[in-house]
Amino acid sequence: MLIVGELINASRESIAGFIEAKDNAAIGAAARNQLEAGATYLDVNAGVFVDDEAQYLRWLVETVQSAVDAPCCIDSPDPRAIEAALSVHRGTAMINSISLEKDRYDKLLPILAGTDLKVVALCMSDEGMPKTAEQRLRIADKLINGLVSENVLAENIYVDPLVQPVATNTAFGKEFLEAVARIGHEFKGVHTMCGLSNISFGLPVRKLLNQTFMVMAVTSGLDGAIMDPLDKKMMAVILAAETLIGRDDFCMKYLSAYRGKKFQF
Repeated sequence: MLIVGELINASRESIAGFIEAKDNAAIGAAARNQLEAGATYLDVNAGVFVDDEAQYLRWLVETVQSAVDAPCCIDSPDPRAIEAALSVHRGTAMINSISLEKDRYDKLLPILAGTDLKVVALCMSDEGMPKTAEQRLRIADKLINGLVSENVLAENIYVDPLVQPVATNTAFGKEFLEAVARIGHEFKGVHTMCGLSNISFGLPVRKLLNQTFMVMAVTSGLDGAIMDPLDKKMMAVILAAETLIGRDDFCMKYLSAYRGKKFQF
């Protein structure tokens, strides 16, 4: 499972304060903590600073990569901010995210075309949020084919079928899981990715629902998650689920985590 650490996001009040203050130590600590907890990519987002997003996003990339040897997931719909961040990024970045919304698609596709960048492809179009697996597949098909036709490698595409709260529609969980399974089956080489916690919005004991849904998503073929890697129980659930479905050769990752006392149950 590819884990994108979500915590360096300016929508969090503390992080916004660190960004405004150019607090290298605090941002560096947030990066190190997530990497040590198991993140592969570190999401960086400065979207609340509309007028200064480009300069802050560039600073975040420089600060994070000064603190840790890890790639960033550059989280912005603004091509100027993305290009500013990419100008200082070391290694292969991930872009979060392109969608089938015309304005966003047209602006971001030239940045991705012919590169080795990884990209989150969000199943959203100008028609709004998809409700069914079939609607998600139609959007995914157009996104994948559009990206591949512009020389983006299939294995660099991470389709996000969009998790929506079951409190508003009890079919949303099932439709998402079906979409994950079908994308994995119908588009060879393409990955799936999501931010999962929205599934439990509006319901009590959200962590129970989130952890259970993560197991279901892993068994449906989910390849990645944008999440808080400091959530030790969720990280343990992911590791256990991947071990049980055969993604952990000889159970070595599971055993290593156990011996390193990384489980919290």
